[in-house]
Amino acid sequence: MLKVQNLSKSYGDQVLFSDVTFNINRGERLGLVGRNGHGKTTLLRILTGQEEADTGTVSAPKGYRIGYLKQNLEFTQPSIRLEAAAGLSGEEGDQMWKAERVLMGLGFSKGDMDSPPAELSGGFQVRLNLARLLVSEPDLLLLDEPTNYLDIVAIRWLEKFFNQWRGEMLVITHDRSFMDSVATHTLGIHRQRVRKMEGATGKYYDQIAMEEDVHERSRVNIEKKRQQTEEFIRKFRAKARLVGLVQSRIRALEKQEVPEELGEIRTLDFSFRSEAFRSKVMLDVDNVSFSYTGRTPHLFSDLKVVVGKDDRIGVIGANGKGKSTLLRMLAGELSPILGQIKPHPRLSVGYYGQTNIDRLEPGRTVVEEVQSADPDNSHQRARAVSGTMMFERDDALKRVSVLSGGEKARVLLGKLLLKPCHLLLLDEPTNHLDMESAQALLEAVDRFRGAVIIVTHNEMFLHALVNRLIVFDGEKAALFEGTYRNFLDEVGWSVEAEQVAEVEKVIDGGVDRKEKRKARAVLIQERSREHGPLERRIADLEGAIEGLEADLAANELALVEASKAGSGGRIKELSVQNHGLRKEIDENYQELYGVTEKMEEARNRWQTRLADHEDQGGPQGKG
Repeated sequence: MLKVQNLSKSYGDQVLFSDVTFNINRGERLGLVGRNGHGKTTLLRILTGQEEADTGTVSAPKGYRIGYLKQNLEFTQPSIRLEAAAGLSGEEGDQMWKAERVLMGLGFSKGDMDSPPAELSGGFQVRLNLARLLVSEPDLLLLDEPTNYLDIVAIRWLEKFFNQWRGEMLVITHDRSFMDSVATHTLGIHRQRVRKMEGATGKYYDQIAMEEDVHERSRVNIEKKRQQTEEFIRKFRAKARLVGLVQSRIRALEKQEVPEELGEIRTLDFSFRSEAFRSKVMLDVDNVSFSYTGRTPHLFSDLKVVVGKDDRIGVIGANGKGKSTLLRMLAGELSPILGQIKPHPRLSVGYYGQTNIDRLEPGRTVVEEVQSADPDNSHQRARAVSGTMMFERDDALKRVSVLSGGEKARVLLGKLLLKPCHLLLLDEPTNHLDMESAQALLEAVDRFRGAVIIVTHNEMFLHALVNRLIVFDGEKAALFEGTYRNFLDEVGWSVEAEQVAEVEKVIDGGVDRKEKRKARAVLIQERSREHGPLERRIADLEGAIEGLEADLAANELALVEASKAGSGGRIKELSVQNHGLRKEIDENYQELYGVTEKMEEARNRWQTRLADHEDQGGPQGKG
C-alpha cells in the first residue's frame, strides 16, 4: 500500500498539481489520465524518488518494493535471456523459464534468447527493459506508456498478464482500451487536482463533465442573482423606508462566495475534409508481393484487396511484418516486387506516416509547415487549421524544432486537414497523442466521408471503426471480411492460446487450467453463434437506413427544383416516393431498436456467464 498526502508540484509559475492525496491499496491497478503536460510523468517520478515534490509526503510499508519502467536503457548482461533474468529475486535465480516466458509473450523468439541486447532495435530494447521489470515482481508497478513499441499481439498478452497481476499498479497510456481492460480504478489529473475513482475512464470523464456543467450553471445563476441584487441596491439605496432591507442585501452580497469561471482547456475538435467519389472502386491491390532486397523470401506475398469508397480497413499484426511498408506502397512511396497497385485516376490520398514526423522541416514555424502541405491554400486557411490543432496565436509561430512529439503529431494531422481527399492512409496516428487527443482523432476519422486504411494496435479504434481487415499473422498477409470482433471470435491470433497458458504459468508457478480453458472456449463459441446473426442484422439495417436516408435527401433536393420549375406532376411523384421512403426508414428504425435491445440483452447475459465461469475455480487473490 502506498500513501500520498498533500502533494504539490510547480515549475516557476506553472502549477502542475496541488494538495494531492490518495492511496494505492492492495491489489488495485490505477490508470493515470490527464492531458500531455499536466504532470502525469512528473507524479510517477515523485513516487519513485527521482524528483522532489514542493510539499507533501509519499510513504509505504517497510520492505515495500516499487518497480518503475525506465525509459533510459542500461544493459549489463551478455544475452537477452540473462538480461531479463537479472530481474529475478535471489530465491528465484534458477527459474530462468519465467524470464523466457515473459520474453516470448513480449514478442521475442526462442532464437533471440542468446543474442546480445545491444543488437536489438530500439523498440525491442524497450521490451527487454519491460520483461526485466515484470519478472522482478515488485509490490507496485509504475508504468509510463508500456505499450509503446509493442504490437497488437504483445499488447493483448500484456493485458492478460496485468489482469493476473496480484500486486498494485499505476499505469500511464494513451491507449484507452488497454487502460480500461487492466485498471480497476482511474486516477485523473484535471485542473491541477487529482481524483481517484473506481471504474473505467468513461465513468471518470462523465463525472468530470457533469460536475463542470453543474458548476457553470450554478455560477451563471449566482451571477444573475447578484446582478439583480445590485440593481435593487442601486434603485432603492436612497429610500429611507427601505434602508434596512438595502443594508441586509449589501451584507449578503459581501458574504456570498462566487464560483470562479472555469478556464477553457484547449482540445482538438476537427474534421478531415472529404471529396465526393463517384466510382465504387478507389484502389485495386492485385497479387502484390514486396521485398526490400528484391529477392525471396518476400516480406509479404500475393496480397489481394479491392478498396471501395466506403471501406474502413484495419491493418493489424506483429511488428516488422510489413504493415507500414504496405501503407507506403499504397501512398506511392514504394513499388511492389510483384503484382500491381492500381489507383483510380482521380483518387486523392491523404497519408499520415509513422516516420513522417522526422520529415517535418525543423526551421519552419507551425503555420509554415502546415501550409507546405498545399501551397495554393492561403496563409489565413493554414492559420485556421493550426488553431484547430491547438496552435493558437503565438503558438502557431513556434519552430518545429522546439515541439514535443505530441505537438509534432498534431502538426502532421494539421497538414492532412488542409486539402480534401478521398482516401485516408493512417499509420499509427495515436502515437504521441494523449488520450483526449486520440479520442478526438477517433471521432474525426469516424465522421470522414471517404475510405480509411489504418494501421493501429489500439483495439478501441479497431472495434469502433473498421469493417474489413488486412491481417499480418505468421508469415502471411491476408484479407479478412468482417469486423475486428468477428476476427477475434472466428479466427483469433495463432499464438494466443499458447500465450494464455504461459501467462498463467508465470503468475501461478505452473498451475494447469487446461480443462477450464476448454470450457471457456465452448462458451465463447456458443456466444458467437448467438451474437453473429444479431450483429449481421444490425449492420444490414444500419446500411439500409443510411441508403434510404441518402435517397430521401436527394429527393428533397429534387422536390425543391420541381417546385421552382412549377412541375406539378414531378412534385406529386416525389412526394409519394418520400412518403414511402419515410415509412420504410421508420420500419427499419423500429426493427433496429428491437434487434439492438436483443443484442444488449445477449451481451449482458454472456458477460455474466463468462464472469461466473471465471469465479468457479479461477485464480485466487486476483488483483
